[in-house]
Amino acid sequence: MKIEQIYTGCLAHGAYYIESNGEAVVIDPLREVAPYLQKAEADGAVIKYVFETHFHADFVSGHLDLAKKTGAKIVYGPGAEPGFEAITGEDGQVFKVGNVSFELLHTPGHTMESCCFLLKDETGNPVALFSGDTLFIGDVGRPDLAQKAANKTKEELAAILYHSLRNKIVPLPDHLVVYPAHGAGSACGKNMARETTDTLGHQKLTNYALRTSMTENEFVHEVTDGLTTPPGYFPHNVKMNKEGYDSLDLVMQRGKVAFTPDAFEAAANETGALLLDTRDPQVFAKGFVPNSINIGIDGNFAPWVGALVPDIQQPILLITDEGREEEVITRLARVGYDNTIGFLKGGFASWHDAGKETDHILSVAPSTVAGLLHHADVEVLDVRRPGEYRLMHVENATNIPLDEINKEIASLDRDKRYIVHCAGGYRSMIFLSVLRARGFEHLTDVRGGFSAIKEDGRFPLTAGQPTL
Repeated sequence: MKIEQIYTGCLAHGAYYIESNGEAVVIDPLREVAPYLQKAEADGAVIKYVFETHFHADFVSGHLDLAKKTGAKIVYGPGAEPGFEAITGEDGQVFKVGNVSFELLHTPGHTMESCCFLLKDETGNPVALFSGDTLFIGDVGRPDLAQKAANKTKEELAAILYHSLRNKIVPLPDHLVVYPAHGAGSACGKNMARETTDTLGHQKLTNYALRTSMTENEFVHEVTDGLTTPPGYFPHNVKMNKEGYDSLDLVMQRGKVAFTPDAFEAAANETGALLLDTRDPQVFAKGFVPNSINIGIDGNFAPWVGALVPDIQQPILLITDEGREEEVITRLARVGYDNTIGFLKGGFASWHDAGKETDHILSVAPSTVAGLLHHADVEVLDVRRPGEYRLMHVENATNIPLDEINKEIASLDRDKRYIVHCAGGYRSMIFLSVLRARGFEHLTDVRGGFSAIKEDGRFPLTAGQPTL
């Protein structure tokens, strides 16, 4: 038996490939299915099942493409009702894969169809639990995402999750290895650990949601307390996962259209496409196509696209580092942004060399702007999350978290000079590029972000102040 976790840091997501005696199963696959096909081919194995622990909200699963390419059966938990051919399993149903078996455990609460898969070895002994979004390392799945679909409040779903954990998970043996669908950084929970696996016994001792002394009411309060607003793209991804979507092959074919600078400019004007520049933030700052938005591919790219681009059908034109176009299209498709219509051939250099108009954003060291802090027309904008801001921030800085920019931009004054920072420089450049595209002119990025500000020592710092 072989168990492989395929972890994708950008989405803090864990997919799983399990093989036994020439048969394999893939659990919660990402949109691009080539890695799973390659693993099966290397093992001389047939992918028999695609197990889905629930209808995912934070990414588009690869279940349909994988089933189409392999003939594998898609399996969901009770009550799933997918809009395509699949097995809607029963609680306790057993699926044989080679010499091992998987028992489906219905564990509603995160969503009503949520389930876990208990892996048993050749002798019938349980060895691992693939827990989806029911149980994370250090946390459990948030109960507010499926309220509309379940016609229940988040408190009602939390109560259901409490009983799923107590009745289905806690009684399992301590030696089981827990393999969750997500780790730290995912918006599907609020307190996940950085570790991506653990034993169930250790989780019983350390995971706040598994405390033996916790009452149902205490659980409901703690699990629902402090939940942030989920990203706007989540419902769209659920819909795609439940009803179906275009093959990634077709999405890639549509997106891999190379435009010359003139054709790129014409396409942008004709379609109203979002110009998405995925280069490094500091490279972007030095020169970019006017009105383009920077979301660097080497950061938390897909979640930030999902958080900031409200229309999932928005046409997108790409400016990327040469050779990374396919990677960007794939990572957009992972979160349901399937309408990439082409890219700038030769990247920004070709635009510049063609003599086209360019723009830039001033990005400087903290020492360069520290002396401007007391000017009446200067304001420091801290675009980190509220929790980061509360720990420590520049005195009198205004906190506008990046994911609130579309709501808060109307409150900003175009005549002011804004000095903008995040933690390290990734989020601030996204924020600044959006402002620039909306016509703001007096903008400065603090290179290196709050880390550089603290190290420089010239900015007065404080802690504990309220945020906007």
